[in-house]
Amino acid sequence: MLIIESRKKKEETLLKKYPGAILVDVTSKATDSLVKLSPFYPHGDIPVPFSEGVTATCVEAIWQGLKVFETTDVDTQLFRNASMKNIKRTSRKYGVPLGHRKGVHGTELLSYLEARHTIYLPVYKWMLENKVTSILERLREASKTKTIILLDYNTNCDVNDLKTPLSHAFLIKAYIEGLYPYGENSEVEKVEFAAQSLQFKLFTDFE
Repeated sequence: MLIIESRKKKEETLLKKYPGAILVDVTSKATDSLVKLSPFYPHGDIPVPFSEGVTATCVEAIWQGLKVFETTDVDTQLFRNASMKNIKRTSRKYGVPLGHRKGVHGTELLSYLEARHTIYLPVYKWMLENKVTSILERLREASKTKTIILLDYNTNCDVNDLKTPLSHAFLIKAYIEGLYPYGENSEVEKVEFAAQSLQFKLFTDFE
């Protein structure tokens, strides 16, 4: 069984709630190989969506690098950041966020929801499928007989909830269970996605 909990909770609290569980830190602060599941981990050679021939070091570099603000456009230098630091780009520094550019040289700006569906989800999935398959297999096998608690700073498991950042631990769990979210998976999701897109024309700066 795979469960998502906040990394901020005390270990004794979690073990009291889930006796015998194994705590697995999947954030950038992990001290073992599981740090490779972090969106900040610099695997390298991760394709940037809608940008033929362009790659980046990590998932977060793509997500942040394609952001467009009122005072600055995309930042392709972030694609080469392998330090796991200084990757975030915020409105405090660059002004009002306008959207994510659909590709490094694209003319279309995607809303926050559209970008989450067409940039973040596919890129993180590509990373899971191409960079950490052995880790996922170990988690999959362990979860068959044990309770595995995936610790993340964010615990939002609703792809369409833009109030808080999406939990990448949720994406790990969903992928292992064969339920990875993707906007084109069903007619219901398409309708929900279209409705949400209309509601969130203005880009918000949570991630």
